[in-house]
Amino acid sequence: MIKKLLGSVREYKKDSILSPVYVTIESIIEIIIPTLMAYLIDRGISQNNMGYVLRTGLVLVALAMLSLLTGFLAGRSAAIASAGFAKNLRRDIFRNVQSFSFSNIDKFSTASLITRLTTDVTNVQNAYQVIIRMVVRAPVMIIFALIFSMRIDMQLSLIFLGIIPVLGGGLALIIAKAHPIFVRVFGTYDKLNNVVQENLRGIRVVKSFIREDYEESKFARISKLIYEDFSKAGRRLAFNMPLMQFSVYACMLLLSWLGAKAIVVSGNDAAAGLSTGELTSLITYTMQILMSLMLLSIAFVMIIISRASAQRIVEVLDEESDLANGENPVAAVKDGSITFENVTFAYSKNAEKLVLNGVSFSIAAGETVGILGGTGSAKSSLVQLIPRLYDVTGGRVTVGGVDVRDYDIEALRNQVAMVLQKNVLFSGTIKDNLRWGNEHATDEEMVRACQLAQADGFIREFPDGYDTYIEQGGTNVSGGQRQRLCIARALLKNPKVLILDDSTSAVDTRTDELIRKALKEQIPDVTKIIIAQRVSSVKDADRIIVLDDGRLIAMGTHEQLLETCDIYREVYESQNKGGVLHV
Repeated sequence: MIKKLLGSVREYKKDSILSPVYVTIESIIEIIIPTLMAYLIDRGISQNNMGYVLRTGLVLVALAMLSLLTGFLAGRSAAIASAGFAKNLRRDIFRNVQSFSFSNIDKFSTASLITRLTTDVTNVQNAYQVIIRMVVRAPVMIIFALIFSMRIDMQLSLIFLGIIPVLGGGLALIIAKAHPIFVRVFGTYDKLNNVVQENLRGIRVVKSFIREDYEESKFARISKLIYEDFSKAGRRLAFNMPLMQFSVYACMLLLSWLGAKAIVVSGNDAAAGLSTGELTSLITYTMQILMSLMLLSIAFVMIIISRASAQRIVEVLDEESDLANGENPVAAVKDGSITFENVTFAYSKNAEKLVLNGVSFSIAAGETVGILGGTGSAKSSLVQLIPRLYDVTGGRVTVGGVDVRDYDIEALRNQVAMVLQKNVLFSGTIKDNLRWGNEHATDEEMVRACQLAQADGFIREFPDGYDTYIEQGGTNVSGGQRQRLCIARALLKNPKVLILDDSTSAVDTRTDELIRKALKEQIPDVTKIIIAQRVSSVKDADRIIVLDDGRLIAMGTHEQLLETCDIYREVYESQNKGGVLHV
């Protein structure tokens, strides 16, 4: 896990190394200063040697300035290293998510991925900064402070050796109790983000059904769980400070009592025993050792919090796409011909029920094929196998005579344009959204694509025309307008296969007819697959596929299916009662 995370440090290795170096120098200087203070008291002030006081004072000032400089440089390097590490880590996570197949994305919830990219990365960033500063500083301070203390008085230094295990054991117990809570709370964060995301996405539905109170109560329940977990963890961590204070005051009392007795015995003569200056140094070293232990405890708490976050991040980084190119992928799609050969499919490898079962058919290049079926008949699942958004469970799918698994994924998807059932527009102008189909498209090409999709008319009615700004999700245009823009975007790819997954459901029958007519006349060589709920949207197709419960029931023209397929005939008659088309 650590190796995986450190791979994101990259260009910030220099700052990651410099920070501990500066911290070490700073710590050593801070250890030296109390010893010089002892010399200043014993050899200068006690003996009225002002020359020695002046010289030693200047050395102390110089060391203090050097300590200040190295502390500043250490903080600067640590800030750059940790921020850069977090930047690279977010980029690595996002890049890997972009390579995921739909099945990989289904494995992680959207809310969970957002939490991992934000909260979890921030936790790891803070922990990284703590490690290259506090975790380096504290051991250096403890080791050198103990060495200098033992040089002054070995017996009094044993106080430190006695208190360190007590404090360390107490801190370890606190950490052991708090860690499971932090692990659990991040899972709760995922649920909270999911509730917020779901509420904001469906805010219009919430308001339409006056369910604000219900949503608030749902949010409050999860917020309460987070509050309770953090409160419980806080109560455990609260013992940290009292334990630290007990250790500090115990050491101070023991040093003062025993040190005062030693000074009396020695007559304040360093050569005969312990002097006032040396006792002052010991008290300073006491504070340094115990404060270092306190820093370590804080650092370990942060590391424990970040450990759960780090594990969640590594899960995403280790996740490999279910879809990958072969050793020698085919880079060119010959034509738009499509073949399904005894195809079976399930979204999960462990699924008990197949979504598609034994589907076989062929579509010639340039043919227009409609797909009709009830809700849950696997229409969308079927067409998602063509651009290899999912891989088949059994059998095979070919495009241009080549198995889709043998193609370079990018090359295949460039030639198979698909307008998904859930139309998505991104924040930006209409031109920006259209150029998702072809980033180098000219204004003329965009206009032509929009004319084919029957979108040019309403676009020109906007004050800014093609430069009209689209809000996130396309909330400032109607459902029908959004569908037509998505069709135009797909057409700009100049594909060999065009798939419309119920993409004209929000437009009126007249506009639907005009779109189909334009596609048939203007791009006759493109294979067109149209999924629809209305018979009127597919009846003019060269052939129509009828699906039911993941199986191909029938395939033929409109007239053939009326005669031979009961399901098709029932749907047609239900939509054309009395000769009137019901939409």
